[in-house]
Amino acid sequence: GAGMGMTAPVSITAFPAEDGSLQQKVKVSLRIPSQFQANPPCPSDESIKIEERPGMTVYSTQFGGYAKEVDYVNYAAKLKSALGSEAAYCKDFYFCNGYDPPMKPYGRRNEVWFVKE
Repeated sequence: GAGMGMTAPVSITAFPAEDGSLQQKVKVSLRIPSQFQANPPCPSDESIKIEERPGMTVYSTQFGGYAKEVDYVNYAAKLKSALGSEAAYCKDFYFCNGYDPPMKPYGRRNEVWFVKE
């Protein structure tokens, strides 16, 4: 029954297929606000899990606009191309992050993250 409001970023774990498109399996993650982190409320929905994301180093690219799946796929491809074959990063998944509420029309921020190995 505790209301926490939205946090940023909303992070979607995307699992790319061989052709670069995204599989239907996704995981949406929301940051628990600071005041709740020491003792987060227990979710009443069994499909919601509380997990701690370990520290990580990421390769990132940023873009604007209302991001759609095709935008994340295209920017992931651009980031992959920019990194080339020398950079070691996890290829099984990447993060698609949105920082803005839907009603914000301008100056939107979106990012794609590859986790460095």
